[in-house]
Amino acid sequence: MEIVPLLLLVLICSALLLGYPVAFTLSGVSILFALICIPLGIFDESILKSIPLRIFGIMNNVTLLAVPLFIFMGTILERSGVAAKMLANMALAFKNIRGGLSISIIVVGALLAASTGIVGATVVTMGLMSLPVLIQQGYKKDFSSGLVASTGTLGQIIPPSIALVLLGDVMSNAYQRAQNNMGIFSQKTVTVGDLFVGAIIPGIMICLGYLFYTLYQNHKNPNIFFEPNAKNAPISEILKTLALPLILIILVLGSIIGGIATPTEASAIGAMGALIIAMVNGKFNLAFIQDASQKTAIVSTMIFTILIGASIFSLIFRGVGGDELIDLVFGSLPGGPYTALIFVLLFVFLLGFILDFIEICYVIVPLVAPPLLMMGFDPVWLAILLAINLQTSFLTPPFGFSLFYLRGVADQNIKTSEIYKGVIPFIIIQLAILTLVLVFPFIVL
Repeated sequence: MEIVPLLLLVLICSALLLGYPVAFTLSGVSILFALICIPLGIFDESILKSIPLRIFGIMNNVTLLAVPLFIFMGTILERSGVAAKMLANMALAFKNIRGGLSISIIVVGALLAASTGIVGATVVTMGLMSLPVLIQQGYKKDFSSGLVASTGTLGQIIPPSIALVLLGDVMSNAYQRAQNNMGIFSQKTVTVGDLFVGAIIPGIMICLGYLFYTLYQNHKNPNIFFEPNAKNAPISEILKTLALPLILIILVLGSIIGGIATPTEASAIGAMGALIIAMVNGKFNLAFIQDASQKTAIVSTMIFTILIGASIFSLIFRGVGGDELIDLVFGSLPGGPYTALIFVLLFVFLLGFILDFIEICYVIVPLVAPPLLMMGFDPVWLAILLAINLQTSFLTPPFGFSLFYLRGVADQNIKTSEIYKGVIPFIIIQLAILTLVLVFPFIVL
């Protein structure tokens, strides 16, 4: 019987490799597979009746309401010119420091990650604005490419990340299911806010790792051009540019951490704050709002369509004995819980080459998280490990998503091999942080 769910997985992977859309492949192939299995007595047709209830449950999920609001916030900030102003002013602030531009890119990348939470947008923005300037100032092409691609992925782990919102919802359901399986009726819960708090220190550690490596590279490179005693930007101008995004980040995260607002309520604060920043920057008009709203609607629709498809797949996968297959895989692994955990992290890392974090969150995590949680692992710690792991896979050649985003906007003079070479030290930094979090859970908890 374990062959049947395995066959479903093979069919879905084959359809995805043929280029069919993820959301419709997950739902369409799963339903067709169920209809074939019903006459064979492998699948109970009454399970299909719960599909409408599942879809209604997704659309009625208050936690997921934060997704379009955070996307709207990020889109407004991305298109209001805040990123360009921040980078220009931070570069001026570090003008008299050798390698100051590279330091400013890490600072701005971290701020953009915390204020937009959208990986692709950050990589493209930074690639267009800062990559040509870095090379003009004497930085090596491989280092410049690696720096831009890596800082762009910080939106994956630094809250309020869209990935953490989705992962928080999935981990909450997985934790509840694991406790049900263990017969625990006085159940504990895990929230998106817990994940945001847990991700702060690992996110800072990754930024510091990038910074130390960048300082080392700046010290090694004698060709970096900078102007000693050049006139800096006025402090008032720098503060004006940084103050509003910083206040917005503090309001959003502070309200969640302080227990004043839920992530959904905080996302509404963030969306309103982003509109105010756009207004201050003179971008507030009907065309601008229309453009940002349309972009938000498109991205939100993609996420929720994938979520519905993944929910249908999950239902049918369990209906044909998928849980037994997962239990068999975990039960056959030697070495206990940590072997199982490392196996899952490696599996998710490899999947990050071919699937976006949304598909991994809603297709893979619901299958592998409950068995791991039943082994006694903390749900917040497990979620942060998965988030760092996914962030690393997005950077890893040859299929890392961040590399594709950068390749799309980088000058043709920069070879793809130089981009690949440039990200390797940053991948090592992230793997080192992942190992530290794995060995010392208190970093998260």
